[in-house]
Amino acid sequence: MGRLAPPWDRLLLDARLATLRDDLGGYGAIDNGVLAWKDGLIAYAGPRGDLPGEPAALAARVDSAQGRWITPGLVDCHTHLVFGGDRAVEFERRLQGATYEQIAREGGGIVSTVRATRALDEEALLAASLPRARALRADGVTTLEIKSGYGLDLDSERRMLRAARRLGEALGLTVRTTYLAAHALPPEFAGRADDYIAAVCEWLPVLHAEGLVDAVDAFCEGIGFSPAQTRRVFEAARALGLPVKLHADQLSDLGGAALAAEFGGLSADHIEWTGEAAVRAMAKAGTVAVLLPGAFHVLRETKLPPIAALREHAVPMAVATDLNPGTSPLQSLRLAMSLACTHFKLTPEEALRGATVHAAAALGLHDRGRLQPGQRADFVQWNIQHPAELCYWLGGDVAYAVHIAGRRVSD
Repeated sequence: MGRLAPPWDRLLLDARLATLRDDLGGYGAIDNGVLAWKDGLIAYAGPRGDLPGEPAALAARVDSAQGRWITPGLVDCHTHLVFGGDRAVEFERRLQGATYEQIAREGGGIVSTVRATRALDEEALLAASLPRARALRADGVTTLEIKSGYGLDLDSERRMLRAARRLGEALGLTVRTTYLAAHALPPEFAGRADDYIAAVCEWLPVLHAEGLVDAVDAFCEGIGFSPAQTRRVFEAARALGLPVKLHADQLSDLGGAALAAEFGGLSADHIEWTGEAAVRAMAKAGTVAVLLPGAFHVLRETKLPPIAALREHAVPMAVATDLNPGTSPLQSLRLAMSLACTHFKLTPEEALRGATVHAAAALGLHDRGRLQPGQRADFVQWNIQHPAELCYWLGGDVAYAVHIAGRRVSD
């Protein structure tokens, strides 16, 4: 086991482990389990009877989980967590009959959040975003993705990405930053979408050189950008060796998921209108399907993602909050998991894998998502009697302790 050999830093007895190991089936459950870690990595995750010695001789500290279930830390692989203001009034308007597209074309939607975000400096953006990140962490999230896309100019996009990086530092979270300047057309480029895409492609290497970009995204949609414009952004990302992901086929089928697969995308997200041919392309490319039931719920959509086709072609299905001020003001990944079960008919096991193993893959991270030696010691102890409760309870204080790289974090 190399550097994971005893003595270990800490060992937890009396645990019930949902390892999510494929070879164990189901949740990968281990009763009377033990979890041990060293140097921020899992050193042992298995039955007590298989320990290579007495617990006290194996670890510097031995504690009891008191029968609690332990899962890998949750991974929220699609958020727009850094922004200014809110759009509660638009929520009210939609309830009164206005559509998302109608509001967007009237100057609301994403562009209204752009105005509020541009008005804040980096410190104000950080202060506004910290409570949202804390809420996710308190509910079991240890890794999350944060997109830009509410700045839509170089300086504002930079402020968003810098604030996202600082959130991770402040809370001990792993934060992956995604450049989403191709999110909406800013007012100063009205009628000049191609010129704006050229600017987006010019800003990308600048921000990448500053260490602010882990991946590149775009909104490929009738109210966003065309497949041809999206392709230009993806080609700019490819030139820099950056992975891509895509807001694809949410409101119509423009071939977005297939385009993401063509570029070997980490993920295609939303995909309510994606056809089976694109699903096959995703399977071949290893592109993860990211399901976003929060937006589906808030927008009261009826077109379901192609869940049966995704299962048939063994496309990994991730689940994320899509936390954003307009269409998914959702600050709980557990609630997103529950909505995925209710709306999309995922099983609780699929939803948990979607918020751990598959969500990590959607970020290009393969060092987390399961409880097994060598993985990061990101895990959560839960006050539950069965893993299905993570999708069953709507809210509530369910997480007993959240650990990131073996260190317990709390507010």
